[in-house]
Order: sequence, then C-alpha cells, then structure tokens
Amino acid sequence: MFDEEADICSVVARRRRIPGPSALQVLFDLLPVPFKRFPKFLPKAVLKYGNVLALDLPWRRYVFINDARLARDVLVTQQHEFSKSPDTHVLGLLLGDGLLTSEEPLHRRMRRIVQPAFHRDRIAGYAKIMEADANDYAARLDDAEIIDIHQLMTELTLKIASKTLFGTDESELARQVSQALHDIMEQFPYMLTPLASLKMRLPLPGKRRFESAKRTLDRIVYSIIDRKRASASTGTDALSLLLSAAAAESEPLPDEQIRDEIMTLFLAGHETTANALTWTFYLLSLHAEIDDRVGLAAAQGDNEYLSRVIRESMRLYPPAWIIGRKALRDVTLVDGTSIESGTTVFMAQLLLHRQPEYYSEPEVFDPNRWLTHEPEPCSYIPFGAGARRCIGEDFAWKEATIVLRAFARKYSFVQDKRIELALDPLVTLRPAGPVRMRPIRRADS
Repeated sequence: MFDEEADICSVVARRRRIPGPSALQVLFDLLPVPFKRFPKFLPKAVLKYGNVLALDLPWRRYVFINDARLARDVLVTQQHEFSKSPDTHVLGLLLGDGLLTSEEPLHRRMRRIVQPAFHRDRIAGYAKIMEADANDYAARLDDAEIIDIHQLMTELTLKIASKTLFGTDESELARQVSQALHDIMEQFPYMLTPLASLKMRLPLPGKRRFESAKRTLDRIVYSIIDRKRASASTGTDALSLLLSAAAAESEPLPDEQIRDEIMTLFLAGHETTANALTWTFYLLSLHAEIDDRVGLAAAQGDNEYLSRVIRESMRLYPPAWIIGRKALRDVTLVDGTSIESGTTVFMAQLLLHRQPEYYSEPEVFDPNRWLTHEPEPCSYIPFGAGARRCIGEDFAWKEATIVLRAFARKYSFVQDKRIELALDPLVTLRPAGPVRMRPIRRADS
C-alpha cells in the first residue's frame, strides 16, 4: 500500500514540475542563435538536471529528453499524440509539403506514392550507378594533392542523387545546387530565433541569399520535371516513378507537390550521406589500425565490416542530429512525465548515441562493438523511428558502403591529428569549414 502511495506521489510530483534552468539562464546560454549552441549547452544541462529537463522560454516551452525509453514513447508508441515540431516546419520554406515537413494525411499518402522508388529491387539498380560514379571519382584522386573531403563527398553524392532521383546527370549544375543548399543551410539556425519572422520580412542580406538560393533550386527542379515530362520516357529513377504514380492517382498531384517531394529527396538523398562519409573518413584518419582494417575489408569486399564502420561513425556523428515533436494534447509519457499540449519535445541523437547507459566507452570509435551490441529500442536512431522513419534509409546505407569501399580500397586519408574538427550544427551535422586531407595510396592498391 505504502509503495503504491509513494509511486502515485512520485508521478504527481513529476507532473508538477520538470527540472531545468531558468528562462533567464537559458536565454543567456543559448542566444543569439540557440540551434548552433545546443551541442555544447545540452550535455552540461543533462549533467545538472538529468535526462528529462524543461527549457521555458518566453515564446515556447521545450522539454528535452535524453532517454531511449521516452524517445520510443514519443516517436513510436504515442507518435499520433505528436506532430512535427514548429522548428521543422521552418524547412517548409524550402521543402514545401514534402515527406520531411508534411503532416497527416498528406504524409501518409505521399509516402505510399514515393515508396516504390526505394523498393529493394530499385535500390539494386541504383547501386550500379553508385559504384560507377564512386569508382570514377576515386580513380581521379592524386596522392600529391590535398583535397577537401567534405566538398568531394558532396559533389559525388550530388551526382549520384541526380542520376538516381532524376534519371539524368546534372553535374554541370552541381556547383549551383551545392552553393544554393549551402546558403540555405547557413540561414536555417537563424530562422529559428524569436525574431526570425520579423527578419524574414526585412530586406536583410541573409533573407536575400535564402530567397536567391530557393529560386535557383526551384528553377533547376522545375526544369528537370518539365524535361522529364517532355521526354515521355519511362525510367526507373524516382522522378519517373513519382510522375507515373501521380498520374495514376484519382486526385492528380499538382506540380508543386511533385516539386516538394523531389526537393526533399534531393536534399536528404545527398546531404546526409555526404556528411556521414566525411565524418567516417575523419574518424579513420584518427585511427590508423581501424583504417588498415577498412582497407583490407574494401579490397576483400567485406561489406559487413564496412557497414559496421559506417554504423559506428553515425553513432558518434549522426547526420540527422536532433529531432523534435509538438504535443497535440496533454500527454503522459511512460515514466509519468507530463507533457502539456503545445510543448515541443526534442531529443538529440548526438547525445543519445553517446549515453553510457546504452554504450560502453561511448566516446570511443569502435566498429567491433556492433558484433555483440544489441541497442535498446530508440537508443540508436540516425534515421529516426516510427511512421516517419527515413524512407531512404536503405538507399543511404547502400550508397555509404559503396563509396567507402571504392575510396578505401585505394587510399588512406591523412590529416593533421592536432586539429580537432569542429561541428557546424545546421539542419544536418556538418563539419565547420573545409576538411583538408591528403589521399595516400595503399601499398597493395
């Protein structure tokens, strides 16, 4: 009886107040651009307040959770009690109502239409394109030349994305696309600040760069859609399948919706993989023994080991590093935590994946941990979880493994180990600045 009363009192107390810093302290620590300061702020806040903490700001209430069981509750078990977070909707300025930003029932409908483009058989066809382009890029490298590995991976994944998604090589437009996406990504954290709506009404340089970049991307995507329609060809690329499925719908899809889905797939289809590969090569440059093992695995076609390397890289540096949901009504989580309607609940894979509770020696880069480690549900979520889990997950795994194999078979990548690569937490987890490395040809390549 007394235990039951104690449990009830514990739940009531938790519902009454979630610990966290004062609004003034949060403003002091996070302003002027909260999004970019989260990676340093959140670990300190967790140490002080625990794995569930409230961030009360004048314009919104946030609850941060760093617990896999609660993450599963929000993303899977009670997912229908939440919508996409308001911060995610800022991406709608670029992506419209694509899969990443749309709500139900549109999200469910479009996922059904887009899904065939990522069927296992389709991905097997895409793999041939990935291998050809990855091998071509690897063959071009000169071991006397220092390269920016992030720029190289971005160019390669852009080319692969344009061929697999559009069925056409848009390499001549790659620089325009890359620069436009860079300008938009740079503005994203600033568009999440309290005064963002006001700033977007003013003719400020950042707003002009964003609008110019969006016009560039719109022009390119709409022109590709028009050319694809005019060719009247039936291909296996995502755009052909999307246009075919859209035409078969009882309610035709407007071009704007097709544009939104293609823009979403284009962004997600190269940005996250380019970052994952960049962080992987960075980690290998710091761990010579593992890099040697990767070279051997690449030469022998040991994709299982290469996949473990990528999996471990995405544990430490998840390209999609933060995820949020907005409570549609009052919700009680599995541990009794009460979330008020309208609260934004968010979690950061960047922290969750490094939780000592779920991973031994969590800061250590150890691909072999995945030989025996079975992660707790939602303790490893580089592609999200639940109904909104990334539709292109299998595509991304395939591409990352193929590209790593093509480059690691021929080269090690060396950089100055005294330089720690800083984070640039934008929509995805990018490295801050160029990642300069020298490719060193392997002895047996």
